[in-house]
Parts: sequence; C-alpha cells; structure tokens
Amino acid sequence: MDELLLRSLTPSVLAVLVRRGADFAAAEDAVQDALVEAVRVWPSEAPRDPKGWLVTVAWRRFLDATRADASRRRREDRLDEEPAPGPAPTVDDTLQLYFLCAHPSLTPSSAVALTLRAVGGLTTRQIARAYLVPEATMAQRISRAKRTVSGVRFDRPGDVSTVLRVLYLVFNEGYSGDVDLAAEAIRLTRQLAAAIDHPEVAGLLALMLLHHARRASRTGPDGSLVPLAEQDRGRWDTGMIAEGVGILQAALARDRLGEFQAQAAVAALHADAPTAEETDWVQIVEWYDELAGLTDSPVVRLNRAVAVGEADGPRAGLAELAALSDALPRHTAVAAYLHERDGDLPTAARLYAEAAHKAPTLAERDHLTRQAARLNADLR
Repeated sequence: MDELLLRSLTPSVLAVLVRRGADFAAAEDAVQDALVEAVRVWPSEAPRDPKGWLVTVAWRRFLDATRADASRRRREDRLDEEPAPGPAPTVDDTLQLYFLCAHPSLTPSSAVALTLRAVGGLTTRQIARAYLVPEATMAQRISRAKRTVSGVRFDRPGDVSTVLRVLYLVFNEGYSGDVDLAAEAIRLTRQLAAAIDHPEVAGLLALMLLHHARRASRTGPDGSLVPLAEQDRGRWDTGMIAEGVGILQAALARDRLGEFQAQAAVAALHADAPTAEETDWVQIVEWYDELAGLTDSPVVRLNRAVAVGEADGPRAGLAELAALSDALPRHTAVAAYLHERDGDLPTAARLYAEAAHKAPTLAERDHLTRQAARLNADLR
C-alpha cells in the first residue's frame, strides 16, 4: 500500500467532492471512508486510476450518508443522480483548497487548524503541539470549525496570511522528520509566489529554502540530531541558499517587513557564516527584536535569549530566559545549554536530563540524554 500516494491524492479528491456540492465536513468524512476502503482493497486489486477510484468511492459514501441523515433531505433532493465513475482530471487543487478552507466565517486560528487537519494531513496531536495547547483543546477547536463551515458555500476564499500560516506549519512538521511533507509545502509556496506578488509570500519561500538547504546535515548516519553549530556546512545546498537569499533580498527591498521575512533574515545570517564561530549574533539579536515587535511570540523571545547568550555572553542569555515562563517548550533545554556555556556543568547536566523527559520527539530526547551523559562523565 503506497501511503504517500494516498496522502498526495487526498486534497484533490476532497476538492472534487466540494465542487460537486458536498459540504466540507461530510466530504472529509467520505474521503476518509474511501481511504480506509483503499487500504483494504488495493493490496489485492489495485485500480488503474487511483484518483478516479477514490473519487467514485468517496462520492458514493457521501451520498449514502446524506440519504441516511433526515436533516439533510432537502440537499438530497438536489442530487439528480450519482456521477458516473471514471478518470478524474489531473488538476492540482491543493492550493485552491487551502484558500477555501481559510473561510471568512472562521477565525484565522480555527481556519489554520481545520486546514492542517483536513488538507495538510497532520494529526490533531501535531497541530496541538504546533499551537502549544493540549490535544483535547485542539480537537474541540477543529470540531467547532467543522460545525461552523458545515453547509456554507465555499465561494469566498480566505486571506493570504491564513494560508501562509498553514504552509509554514506544514513545512515545520515536515522539516522535523517527514521530508516529503516539507517538499510539498515548498512546492505549494512556489505556486503561491508565482500567482501573488506579496513580500510575505516571498519571505516564507525564502525561509523554507534556507532551512531546507541544511536538511542533509541535520541528522547523523544513525538518525541522531546534529545541532546547527556542529553541522557539516559542506553538505549544505549552496544553490538553494543562493536562491533563498536572492528572494529574501528582493522582498526586503520593498520595505514591507513581515514575520516570515524577518525569520528568513535570521536563517540567511546562519547560512552566510562560513563557521559557527563566525555567525553574526549581534545582527541576529536585532532581527529577533524585529520579530518580537511583529509577533509578540514567546517562542521568538526564547530564541532571542539564545541569540543574546551568544552575542553578549551566557549570563546575559540566562537573564533574558528568566523573564520567560519555564513551561515553554524547550525552555529547559535552552537553560541547560546556557548554564553549560557559563561553566555550571552540574546544573547543565541536571537540566539536560530534565529536558530529555519533556522532549516532543524521540530524536530530541536521545540528543538531550546524550548531552546529560556527556557532562556527567566529565564531572566524574
């Protein structure tokens, strides 16, 4: 069973059902039913036209559910007959569907959550982690969003900023492990940049390219995380970096700064440094100041504390960190790093071990555990 194929076909199948008149929530349920049926049937009887097969099965499931629901009788009356099965046109509707999901009837945060779940292929847990909220809270938010758009006409696409937020979060999830998901986010952002002359679209594309250029060096042969300072810069994709820097410079020249351009500027400064020691941390702190003014994000302030620790010394970084909530993800790991740089190895070892227990991924947990073990060995 080709799970990647199923994932790639899901948005376009969902878009076909929406165009045929299915309300979004029912269409999503029908597509999920069709995917389950595909998992059951395809291993022994693979269709010649996978997308057409999914469209046909999903549409039938939607019709069955509609007829069984008495509250939707009037909508059922408008259905003349079931469309004949057959090959579906090979049109990429994914980006259009992103805009449709960013419906004006939804708040931006609800639209992002719904799109990530229905189109982006992320789990509720992944979305909750990105938003720094409990999984149950995010599940309720997505359910409310589905109820809000149930039955509405998808003829008013949402704004660019909401779509950019979705693409950014999809890329972040892909960048943390699923390379294909990150590449898909880049592909869609390229499409958007070609269609819309918007500096923040360009900023997001530049940010993705600059991060993705380091992908090959982010993990060791055994899958372990390699921190930025220890990465083999000879493995960075210089062509992708040059493209990202060029796109960023053109966007910044328009003097309409946004958060994605500022983040890309930070990434460009890292990419421009021949070695970790030559990184221009003073400029990076200045860009984080810009970011903090644009977003007021606690995660930005956490990253700024690291940059201050590099630019002005670990004690300055610890002072910045003290002003932030220790409940922030990776707060403990940052504290451990800064304490180690300040020479307080017992405290750093203890905090690395504590951070390992809080780590959101297995790779991060293993990395932090190794850091604690390294310091403990030095202390013996």
